[in-house]
Amino acid sequence: MESEYKPEQIELEIQKYWDDNKVFKAVEDPNKEKYYCLSMFPYPSGRLHMGHVRNYTIGDVISRYQRMQGKNVLQPMGWDAFGLPAENAAIKNNVPPAKWTRENIDYMRDQLKRLGLGYDWDRELATCDADYYKWEQWLFTKLYEKGLVYKKTAAVNWCPNDLTVLANEQVIDGCCWRCDTAVEKKDIPQWFMKITDYADELLDELDNLEGWPDQVRTMQRNWIGRSQGVEVSFGIDGRDEKLDVFTTRPDTLMGVTYVAVAAEHPLAKEAASKFENVAAFIKECAMTDTAEASMETMEKKGIDTGLKAVHPISGDRVPVFIANFVLMGYGSGAVMAVPAHDQRDYEFATKYGLSVNQVITPANNEECDDSICNISKEAFTLKGKLINSGEFDGLTSEDAFEKIAASLESKGNGEKRTTYRLRDWGVSRQRYWGAPIPIINCDKCGEVSVPEKDLPVVLPEDIEFEGVGSPIKKMPEFYETTCPTCGGDATRETDTFDTFMESSWYYARYTSADNNEAMLDERANYWLPVDQYVGGIEHAILHLLYARFFNKLMRDVQDVLVPREAGMPGAADVTKYTNDEPFKNLLTQGMVLKDGVKMSKSKGNTVDPQGLIEQYGADTARLFMMFAAPPEQSLEWSDAGVEGASRFLKRLWRLAFEHVEGGSSVALDKNTLNDDQKTIRRLTYETIAKVGDDIGRRFTFNTAIASVMELVNALMKFKDDSAQGRAVMQESLHAIVLLLSPIVPHITHEIWKVLGNNSSLLDQAWPQVDESALVKDSLQIIVQVNGKLRSRIEVAANASKDEIEAAAVEDENVKRFTDDKQVVKVIVVPGKLVNIVVK
Repeated sequence: MESEYKPEQIELEIQKYWDDNKVFKAVEDPNKEKYYCLSMFPYPSGRLHMGHVRNYTIGDVISRYQRMQGKNVLQPMGWDAFGLPAENAAIKNNVPPAKWTRENIDYMRDQLKRLGLGYDWDRELATCDADYYKWEQWLFTKLYEKGLVYKKTAAVNWCPNDLTVLANEQVIDGCCWRCDTAVEKKDIPQWFMKITDYADELLDELDNLEGWPDQVRTMQRNWIGRSQGVEVSFGIDGRDEKLDVFTTRPDTLMGVTYVAVAAEHPLAKEAASKFENVAAFIKECAMTDTAEASMETMEKKGIDTGLKAVHPISGDRVPVFIANFVLMGYGSGAVMAVPAHDQRDYEFATKYGLSVNQVITPANNEECDDSICNISKEAFTLKGKLINSGEFDGLTSEDAFEKIAASLESKGNGEKRTTYRLRDWGVSRQRYWGAPIPIINCDKCGEVSVPEKDLPVVLPEDIEFEGVGSPIKKMPEFYETTCPTCGGDATRETDTFDTFMESSWYYARYTSADNNEAMLDERANYWLPVDQYVGGIEHAILHLLYARFFNKLMRDVQDVLVPREAGMPGAADVTKYTNDEPFKNLLTQGMVLKDGVKMSKSKGNTVDPQGLIEQYGADTARLFMMFAAPPEQSLEWSDAGVEGASRFLKRLWRLAFEHVEGGSSVALDKNTLNDDQKTIRRLTYETIAKVGDDIGRRFTFNTAIASVMELVNALMKFKDDSAQGRAVMQESLHAIVLLLSPIVPHITHEIWKVLGNNSSLLDQAWPQVDESALVKDSLQIIVQVNGKLRSRIEVAANASKDEIEAAAVEDENVKRFTDDKQVVKVIVVPGKLVNIVVK
């Protein structure tokens, strides 16, 4: 063993050993408990960043720890390879997106290996490979047959620069998140998946995800947004047609003073055809950011259509406004407005001089004064008791819900309904770099799904990318085809899938990645659900919700899982994918900050992981990431912290070197140890107990590392070259190596060998606590006089109450406070303290 720690030498050698021996290859074993640990796969942007390093180190520590628990561990890795960044890079670098992406994958794979991450690389996948997206195309055709996907014209956020649809979350201050171009509203045909058919199951099963953070489950509940309410039908003055709205507050119905419709609503379009000012307002609305956060804070604007709605109970006429806060994609695209009891409606009514009619007053006969409600200043939004509501006066809001719903139903003007905030998933994207949608358009037959024998529909990769529109829309060799039904001329769909499609099922494909005959096989039921999923909180809604939805689709579609031939490894008599949920436990790690803000190229505050590894080694990077903060909290980058991690590893190496230089050690004889040796053994096993709990249950890797550091510090002071002293040191070093091996696997691998072990460190079990080592021969007892600390005494661990009392009373320091005083009583709390009461 060299005296100096040289990570650049030992790490590469150990990583080669792992690669050559495929030590992380996972094979199904029904006789072992499985553990599937997965970190969210990266987009191959070209370089790892520190967020990647943190995320993947957390997952690797958990995986290695579970392996030491005797479990059959699967930890795979792949690439979320489709998406707009590759198209932007193609424009900038004049290189096809496929070439840019695959070169990045090759580079980043080497970076991940250099970090010492224990992945089963035989299961590696890239979502841009046709043998991957073939199966989501196949599933899409099955869902089309089942009526779970459909095409409709829908108003979308359209970026005129990138020529693509944007999700609401991709519109920032009215502009495209990618290119900052002003976003427009546009009606175009879109493909949708019926996630709303699964809304109840997605919502109800959140209660079963006890291993998920409450914050994430709450965010998904709110996103799905199940509401109990009443659908109300207003008439249109002078017409036979109805205007339907949904409300969760039918108790406020008698306070409606206007209704509002979305700019895309048919009534709005009709008004725009008649009035230039209305048409101009609708055009302005088309440029409005419809992201939820923006809708909350933007100025509320509207314009009168000139139409009147007829109240379904009172018959009163109320104006119909077009309002920029009403979205056509939610409900019917119309809302009833009750300014007295909704703050948004109140602000709008005040701005446009509309009536504010109070119909709810506080319950329990409280006066509606300034301390409770003052509708001359703001809306009263609480439930209470009805007033100014005719036959419903005096009812509580709860009772009025039922009475008003019944009244509406009896008149044919409404009914109770359950609605959802969740909308069907629009999966069409007018981009090139994505999986082609497997649909053929025929003038005679209409939309026809691509037959299974013709899958995959392969995306052409050798293309000229100009950056305006999708090149496949200009490639007749791609889109010209024949109809599989009638054999006539037809065209392929040239839209591609939303990239969330690929990331919604990759966790399942890892289990059957080498199967070219089916989407999944019986190995999926062995490995799934994922036992521990690790990723950022920013994926709490879209990715995690879509993955849950996709998992249920795979469960419900026939032939998703096709068992392999009998006798193959892991083969079993199963014919169906059986998992309801994809991820059993979820850990959402915090961001990596520098100078208090998230690291980003635009801020110029990034730290290159490659440079860090080259200077200090992978183990230093891993140790710092695990020690600097608990995983769920943000981590503040610190150069001093990195230096400290490096110094600790050098100290550990020096401790092992000095011990090995002293020669071999004899067997430990617990019965002949002196007090100092027993103290070190006790500290060692206390550390084993704490670190096991910190890593295995609490995921507080920082406190686990701190405990090992304390033990190393104690061993640095333990100068005992006797035979049993060296045996104690050998045992403690063994324990330290095992405890740290999930976190710093390279240095511990090397130290394990030089400590005289022939077996691989990776095959070792987690150290068990020797309970006998925790037993203390003596205890330190606090001695108080009249409740004030006056001394500490050492007594035998098995000392009786009388013996403890006698030792306390005779202590010289205690006597200074008891001499010449009368001892009234002595209170002994065994194992803790003695309190002597004097006067």
